[in-house]
Amino acid sequence: MSDSGAGDLSRTMAELARSLSGPRTLDERLRAVTAAVVELMPHETCAGILLISGGKKFETVAPTSELLRKLDHAQQQLGQGPCVAAALNNLVVRSDDFRSEPRWPQFAAAAVDVGILSSMSFQLYTSEGKMGALNLFAFTPNAFGPNEEVAGEVLAAHAALALTAVRTEEQLRSAVASRDVIGQAKGMLMERFDIDAIRAFELLSRLSQETNTRLSVIAQRITERR
Repeated sequence: MSDSGAGDLSRTMAELARSLSGPRTLDERLRAVTAAVVELMPHETCAGILLISGGKKFETVAPTSELLRKLDHAQQQLGQGPCVAAALNNLVVRSDDFRSEPRWPQFAAAAVDVGILSSMSFQLYTSEGKMGALNLFAFTPNAFGPNEEVAGEVLAAHAALALTAVRTEEQLRSAVASRDVIGQAKGMLMERFDIDAIRAFELLSRLSQETNTRLSVIAQRITERR
């Protein structure tokens, strides 16, 4: 990467880090990433993030253009394309010219029809069962080279971290909520059957095991039915 390119990337990363330091929703964080990656590209580019759940459900996140939704929908319908390949199989997938792209002929034709001639996609490390990719599409062929690939990889890492951070927050909230409802259920059992906390928890655990139902679900049912 040239000194100028490295300087642009450093400035962008510093600005992005500052913008993400405060409380932000996941959508706000990811939109900051896609906006930043577009600014770093030398050619007119649109960017977005594709999340795939269970190998079937496609979700377009933080697109800089509505064109991303159309391209992702085409990949979902056709079962092929660079974003799918990156999300499911490869770290980085680049296509220099869709007019001569042999890997995904149907998607390549659909991309050319809307004026997209090249692309670059980066796999994101998300939760098990949900894969994703940061995707860039350009209106000119050969729009992405080694410098652009380096910048994209750095910003893809930021997107992956944002997804991981939000997932961790959700897990913590879920854990706290489960702990609270189990505590409420224990209290109700203690009062109803005049037993101590240990016996109440043992009763919850036995119900969970005998019905093959999670402890938090058993507790929720007890609190709802009183």
